[in-house]
Amino acid sequence: MLMVKKEDNDSSHTKQKKTMASLFTPSPTTTSSSGDTIYVAAVPLKAAAGPPQLIMSMAYSLNISNLQHFMVLIKPSSPIRQEVLVFDFQPRNPESIEAAISLLSGNLIPGVVLQRRLKNVPRQRCWMVGSSKGNDAMEMAMEFNKSWETDLRVGFHDCRHYTNGLVLYKL
Repeated sequence: MLMVKKEDNDSSHTKQKKTMASLFTPSPTTTSSSGDTIYVAAVPLKAAAGPPQLIMSMAYSLNISNLQHFMVLIKPSSPIRQEVLVFDFQPRNPESIEAAISLLSGNLIPGVVLQRRLKNVPRQRCWMVGSSKGNDAMEMAMEFNKSWETDLRVGFHDCRHYTNGLVLYKL
């Protein structure tokens, strides 16, 4: 989860977007031909009905209106494996009231690293950030996941930190 505080000043908002984009912008020399293609995707953060949704509404009322969940997608270069692999870090129980309260309070909660598959790379809210240095980015991601601390704290050790760490880790 990522909390981006909405600001009234348009230039601050533009500057903030440029800063976030620069974290995921590949260098001009990066190509997708050497290994598996690496993407970063973002989805809006949503809460389950009931107390978690009420707490998220409170977050929006506090001008914490741009809540995003970031993840890493790996598109294998192998013609045999066609599915896109998704790696992300989130609360163990993302729809629980505990997760919603931690969003506002900054408390530690149990997290989990997930891996799943998609048929294709999403067309929206997804950016290519480069290619893996090796032939099997999935193996490298699984190696990274073994060392990832799973206590989650929004703003300090969350999906944004996981995404940055995984993209920079030998990929």
